[in-house]
Amino acid sequence: MKLLSGGNPQIPKGEGDEPVQAYIAAMPGWKRSLGERLDGLIVRTVPDVHKAVKWNQPFYGHEGDGWFLSFRCFTEYVQLQFHRGTSLDPMPPKPSKHDEVRYFDIREDDEIDEGLLVSWFEQASDLPGEKM
Repeated sequence: MKLLSGGNPQIPKGEGDEPVQAYIAAMPGWKRSLGERLDGLIVRTVPDVHKAVKWNQPFYGHEGDGWFLSFRCFTEYVQLQFHRGTSLDPMPPKPSKHDEVRYFDIREDDEIDEGLLVSWFEQASDLPGEKM
């Protein structure tokens, strides 16, 4: 398995759970258990979620309606990308050069507020998806 810069796994693009699980299995070190935790939270929050790997990152959305969330590995953190993040309340803290996208970075020793993540996942999944 090849890791790209920042330790992001290089996974062939594909639709469904299998390529997403391959990506998570290839996440280095502490990031793998975080990937498993995030994927589990997303599936529990949005049981009919559609998954894919595109541009070497897992995407989550509704089939035929685009994507509401993706994440990727960087050297020091895993970054959640909310594709309509400016519509979430509270808005994820990190801005993007893309108008509606907001980021949330999780570092190794961060305390994770699962209630906040679940709220964001619920809100994001109710918004129109981003076609990509």
